[in-house]
Amino acid sequence: MKVQTKIFGEIDIEDEKIIEFPGGIIGFPEMKRFTLLFDEEKKPASIHWLQSLDEPAFAMPVINPLILKEDYNPQVDDDVLKDIQPFDAENLLVLVTMTIPHDLKEMTINLRGPILINSDTRKGAQIIVDDEACPVKFKIYDILEERKKQAEAEEKK
Repeated sequence: MKVQTKIFGEIDIEDEKIIEFPGGIIGFPEMKRFTLLFDEEKKPASIHWLQSLDEPAFAMPVINPLILKEDYNPQVDDDVLKDIQPFDAENLLVLVTMTIPHDLKEMTINLRGPILINSDTRKGAQIIVDDEACPVKFKIYDILEERKKQAEAEEKK
């Protein structure tokens, strides 16, 4: 399927790369079909784009929260996850949305509204975590800068 995207222009999406969100995503319940895209030239690709196939102009940056907050483990009721069952740790992909403003020092991730994807069934759901330890705006710039310094120090060894 050929799709015109906001970030990557026209691309061809294979059927097995389509993720269905039966309930849509928060704020956009009518959008049900998505795919994950990333810039192949940027290795490793930690930032992906959740690209809507229903509205080509809609794409949002997402990232694995464990890259930035190693202890992230929100507790969720099983009934909230009924649309993506059955899953286990092996086939569950957890992502969080990113906000990337002009001032990169204000960059945040949303730990309160993770996106869960069952990689076997290609079903997804965005949920709301009722936990004060999971803020909507978790600043990540300083974490990214620290990781960059660590990587540079490792390269010099």
